[in-house]
Amino acid sequence: ELEKLGLGNDVDLHVYEIPVEYQTVQTLIPALWKKHSPQLLVHVGVSGMATTVTLEKCGHNVGYKGLDNCRFCPGSQCCVEGGPECIDSIIDMDAVCRRVSALGLDVTVTISKDAGRYLCDFTYYTSLYQSRGRSAFIHVPPLGKPYSAEQLGRALQAIIEEMLEVLEHSEDKINCQHEH
Repeated sequence: ELEKLGLGNDVDLHVYEIPVEYQTVQTLIPALWKKHSPQLLVHVGVSGMATTVTLEKCGHNVGYKGLDNCRFCPGSQCCVEGGPECIDSIIDMDAVCRRVSALGLDVTVTISKDAGRYLCDFTYYTSLYQSRGRSAFIHVPPLGKPYSAEQLGRALQAIIEEMLEVLEHSEDKINCQHEH
């Protein structure tokens, strides 16, 4: 839906579907960063528990015990051995949430600090680590529970536009302290 709507003429939007596989995430995310060198990489994942559109503040490195779609789980149960326990996005998710909520869309937007220690969190942490915090993750509820594809597409469009705006205005202030 977001691909249909786009993000305006000034933004190159590339949409990829990432398999629910730990090993694919570990190779694909760095490859996407290398290929596109994006200003921001935004991941969107469906959560069966979500009832709102949820902006995730951070990704976690350890605690991955669930098997993926290939029935695989990292032996170390972590994303990056020796990496920090948690990496925050450089995007001020509280500001994005406030700004999008003020637009009066028919979608509720909330904040979370725990993306769930499965492939969504694993993908987010991997991307945050790769990008020194220049990533975002948005959890959405399943289609129709309660939002339509059109509602979610418009909400994602508004959220990503606000993220880019917040990023642009904070660019001079950013001093990411996540060392690799």
